[in-house]
Amino acid sequence: MSNTKNNARLRRAKTTRAKIRTLNVPSLSIHRTDKNLYAQIISGDGSHTIASASSLESKLIKKKESGKNIEAAKIIGKTIAERAIKAGVDTVAFDRSGFLYHGKVKALAEAAREAGLNI
Repeated sequence: MSNTKNNARLRRAKTTRAKIRTLNVPSLSIHRTDKNLYAQIISGDGSHTIASASSLESKLIKKKESGKNIEAAKIIGKTIAERAIKAGVDTVAFDRSGFLYHGKVKALAEAAREAGLNI
């Protein structure tokens, strides 16, 4: 069954990424695992990563937080937004990689918006 769920997620990701590719704007791409959450800003042409943040960074480890909860997602969202703005990117397309927009994914996106990133 997990194979079917993963195939559905990849199908959703494929359609989202096709639309983002036509926009030619930087994208905020996320990936979620059972234990961690990763986010990165990718240039419009996909050639390089502009900024990145993940739950593996020492900021979360020092706070003794789990990398898999909503509070960690909020910290990652705020961090990626600050790094993107510092790099000169203020507007991005949100690539949720086929994950449903609720829980950790929603918390990360809302925290990035609150920190000044236009999604």
